[in-house]
Amino acid sequence: MTVLPLQSTILYGPVRSRRLGRSLGINLMSCDYKVCSFNCVYCHYGWTDRLTLDVHKCVDDLPRSEEVVKAVEGALRSSVEIDFLTFSGNGEPTLYPGFAQLVDEIVGIRDMHRPELKIALLSNSTGLGDENVRRCVRKIDVPVFKLDVGTEGKFRAINRPAEGVEFEEILDYLASLEGICLQTALFEGTPSNVSEEDLTHYFGCVRQVKPAEVHIYSIDRPVPQSNIMRVSREKLDRIALLGEKETRVRIRAFSLRDS
Repeated sequence: MTVLPLQSTILYGPVRSRRLGRSLGINLMSCDYKVCSFNCVYCHYGWTDRLTLDVHKCVDDLPRSEEVVKAVEGALRSSVEIDFLTFSGNGEPTLYPGFAQLVDEIVGIRDMHRPELKIALLSNSTGLGDENVRRCVRKIDVPVFKLDVGTEGKFRAINRPAEGVEFEEILDYLASLEGICLQTALFEGTPSNVSEEDLTHYFGCVRQVKPAEVHIYSIDRPVPQSNIMRVSREKLDRIALLGEKETRVRIRAFSLRDS
């Protein structure tokens, strides 16, 4: 299967999302190659070209903050119909230099032009070691953080993080935040994260983090690792019900397919 091409502009969409409605994506990473602190086996943008926690060596290939602000303000002044502005794109948005300051600017522009819009963040959680990032998360209406596994071993096998990323540190940072949403990709094959043992450890991490809710989904798009397989909608629903019983956290299952 051929993975999806990278986003080629700062803004993309609006994308229709079951979770976020009409979402206008904000891409803070390079349009030419993928920069991320994870190299997930299921990423629909393919393997990571620059696996790093430090994007300063790539800074010349990233959009300037004033370009991002100008693009967002132009969109908000236009007649485009959207429900959300969403930080996402071709890699981990919180790695962007000055991310917290940029969030402040985008929030200000939103408040000025379209105060009814909400702002979302789709993050892999690795930027939370920065105190400024943790601070700005509180200003984001829907902060969504990735948590796919419940053990260090599965974290290394599935998310394949950059040097310096520690699973237990991510859990601690997530647990320090209030009102967040966890996002979890579930799949079978090699590797897999849906065995009884996998789910037991995962539910334990959810209890530790205490999110407002959890969104689970499976791989409905092409992925770089060919020997992993999607989980059916029926199984996702069963996992959601079991998870709510085990964690007492609301868990919602999403899929692009009906089964």
